[in-house]
Amino acid sequence: MKFGPVPVAEALGAVLAHSVQVADGRLRKGVTIGPKELARLMVSGHAQVIVARLEPGDLHENDAAAQLAKAVAGPGLRLTKAATGRVNIIATGPGIACIAVEAINAVNAVNPMITVATVPPHHRVDCGGMVATIKIISYAVPADDLQKACAIGSDLLALACPIHRSATLIETRLAPMPAAKGRAAIQARLDRLGLSLTPPVIVDHTASALARAITDSPGDLVLILTASATSDSDDVGPAALRMAGGRLVQFGMPVDPGNLLFLGKAGHRPVIGLPGCARSAALNGADWVMERVICGIDLSPADFAVMGVGGLLKEIPQRPQPRSSIGD
Repeated sequence: MKFGPVPVAEALGAVLAHSVQVADGRLRKGVTIGPKELARLMVSGHAQVIVARLEPGDLHENDAAAQLAKAVAGPGLRLTKAATGRVNIIATGPGIACIAVEAINAVNAVNPMITVATVPPHHRVDCGGMVATIKIISYAVPADDLQKACAIGSDLLALACPIHRSATLIETRLAPMPAAKGRAAIQARLDRLGLSLTPPVIVDHTASALARAITDSPGDLVLILTASATSDSDDVGPAALRMAGGRLVQFGMPVDPGNLLFLGKAGHRPVIGLPGCARSAALNGADWVMERVICGIDLSPADFAVMGVGGLLKEIPQRPQPRSSIGD
C-alpha cells in the first residue's frame, strides 16, 4: 500500500485517508474515490488529497477484517458488518467467553496492522455483549499476511452457553434462620445466565442433614451456603458431600474474596460450597466458579491454581488484619 498526498486528478480509485470538506458536504475518510467523489473534490477547488493506494497483493481493510472475523469466531457468536476496517464479534446469548489465548497472540504477531482485541478469558457476557473486535489499522494489508493470520486456527473465540436450567440452594442454620439477602444475591447471579432457583431448602448445620438435602435436591446444580464458613476439607460441607455419595474436586481457591469455596460432584450434578462472601452482590471467587460450571466448563485443581494471578478482586478494610501495610 502506498500512502501520501496526490494531485486530485490522480486520486481516482484511491482510498481517502482523511475526511475532506467539499462544497455540498463532506467526504469521509475511508471512502474509495470514484468519479462522483472526484468531481466533488475538483468542483470544491481541492488541489491534492492524502490517500492510500492499494498495490497488487493488498487486501482492502473491510475485506480483511471480515475474513479474519469469520476465521476466528466460533459457536455462539455473530459478526457485525465490516466498516472502517472493523468487525465486532457479538454474543448470541448469555455465556462465558472461551478464548484460545496463545493462538490470538499469534494472530496479533503476524502484522501490527492486523489486530484482535478480546474480553478476558472466561469473562461472562450478556446476550448482545461484545466478545472481541477485529480491527485492520491500515486501509489495506498484504493478502499473504491476512492468510497467515487466518491459517493459525479456526474457532479461536467461542461462547460457552449455560447447560443447566435450575439450581437448588441449600442453606444451613445454627440458631437463627439464614438472612434473606444470601438467597437474593444467589438468585441475581443465576438470573444473569437464565437459571431458575428451586424452592428454599434450610437444614441444620450437620453433615447428616446436609447430606440428605444434597441427595434430595431437585436442581441441575446444587449450591450450599453454610451458616459457618467451611474451614477444612473435612468440615460439615465437604463431609456431607461425601456422605451423599459425592466426591470433592477442590477445597479452597487463590481468589480473594472467595477463598473458602469447595467444588464437588454428586452423581452427574455439580455441587458448589459457597463462601460467605457469596451473600454479597460484589464480585468474588464464587462468581468465577458458578459461571463456568453453569456453562459446562469442567474445573480441575490445575484450573483453580491459575486463578491467583488477577484473583485479588477487592480489599475489604473491615476484615481483621487488613492487608494494607507493606511489610506487615
